[in-house]
Amino acid sequence: MELRQLEYFVAVAEEENFTRAAERVHISQSGVSAQIRQLEHDLGTSLFDRSGRSTKLTPAGRAALRHARSALAAVDAVRQAVDEVNGLIRGRLVVGMVTACTVTPLFDALSAFHHQYPGVEITLLEDTSDRLMERLRAGTADLALISTAGTPPPSLESYEIIREPLVAAMPPAHPLCAEPEVTLADLTQHSVVSLPTGTGVRKVFDEACAAAGVHMEIAFQAGAPSAIADLAIRGLGVAILSDSLVAQHRPHLTTRTITDIPTEPVLSLSWSTTDNPALRQLIHHCHTSFSRPAPIPSPLPEPVL
Repeated sequence: MELRQLEYFVAVAEEENFTRAAERVHISQSGVSAQIRQLEHDLGTSLFDRSGRSTKLTPAGRAALRHARSALAAVDAVRQAVDEVNGLIRGRLVVGMVTACTVTPLFDALSAFHHQYPGVEITLLEDTSDRLMERLRAGTADLALISTAGTPPPSLESYEIIREPLVAAMPPAHPLCAEPEVTLADLTQHSVVSLPTGTGVRKVFDEACAAAGVHMEIAFQAGAPSAIADLAIRGLGVAILSDSLVAQHRPHLTTRTITDIPTEPVLSLSWSTTDNPALRQLIHHCHTSFSRPAPIPSPLPEPVL
């Protein structure tokens, strides 16, 4: 009995088809069939019922499947343990980030990690915070930069990066600029431009409006914070953003504190499990990158989305 025979056996059992199994393991169908026949000969019994349209496990095959999977998993665990000791981490990581959120320390961490572990393939994706959390919980993403309301994402491990209050941003000639600070009720007298639902900023804003019992007219929404700022600069509404992002658009935009929004958006690096040694190393690089002192002169603060 050979490990490759167990691999082919599991592939045929899961695909219920020799052709699809052969495509999955990247050898010819005749090669898979020959190895399965040899495995059946060694075990002294048939593992598959080949009489129907699809290939079904026999009772003996069903009994063997769980053990075959366990044997392959054990081999993977041995290989992974040795790779960790030797520093030969391999595999694939899916890293998510809030759409249009340019956070330089994350890119620095990815770059340092890639140079140390070039055998790990990294896929970077952008999405809303809500969908990124769903991906982490479903296991289709390994690590994500997520914005939430007030606290880091529940049921996930997180490293909080930054939190800051929301502000109203508008051109210097806007009527609200005459006030030292504004309330949600003041904003109801004007059009508002905002990020879409599913983002931390929008959730904080919507929850504050609901708590204050005010209805807000959202004139425009866009997934990129820079687009929100550009809309506000052109007089299409008051932008609801974090102050650090608006700072990049001064003097075209002026900000005012919104006094009755008690919750702050929180930008966190989140993950659901650290079973993957490559992920553990990437998290370590992220901790190092985000805790590193800013260079002189220091850049603008990173935006909270």
